[in-house]
Amino acid sequence: MQKWQTYIKGDVKRQAILHTALAWVSHDEGDDRKIENYMARHRQDNSITELELHFNSVISWVDSIFDSTEHEMCGLPWGRLYDDFHNNPYDHHYVNQRFLELYGDSYVKNRKGIYEYLLGNEQHPELLEVRVFDDPTKKSVYARQTKEAQLNGTSNCPLCALGHENKRTKIWDLKDMDADHVTAWSRGGATDISNCQMLCKSHNRAKGNK
Repeated sequence: MQKWQTYIKGDVKRQAILHTALAWVSHDEGDDRKIENYMARHRQDNSITELELHFNSVISWVDSIFDSTEHEMCGLPWGRLYDDFHNNPYDHHYVNQRFLELYGDSYVKNRKGIYEYLLGNEQHPELLEVRVFDDPTKKSVYARQTKEAQLNGTSNCPLCALGHENKRTKIWDLKDMDADHVTAWSRGGATDISNCQMLCKSHNRAKGNK
């Protein structure tokens, strides 16, 4: 139980652990009907071998990858993460070193998301809810870019200014622009004014994490 409660929320006396085990083996994903169907299919079984093996496989898999026992691990959808990622190879040392870096990063707002972010080979930084630029920073950068653009006769969106269409001289309103990391946070860029640029919403969406 001490080991299980690192990963699973709930009281064993209220069958919370059993419910989680059934959710994992039935690939529940929030649909209790899958649990009911699994139980119906196995109602004549004389043992819970399949259930027990799958439950222990999920726990052992998580335990083999992460050294962490932080409280954020408890209650994560480990069954789904196992289904999605258990066939992937991982460098144990790298994963845990990277975990410590991200866990201590003040820009990471959602520490629970670190686990799936690492299991997914760091392809989805949105899982971390990285701290965004505050309004004073956005307004300051917008004012500076707009002033420079008006002097140069170009758009205040740096990417529009590089184009050859009519938008290359368009001055966007603040409400039509988004704050962007010049160097992406996932590549070491900080969330501060020196790494902030304002882009029109279309270019910001297209830029993504490039």
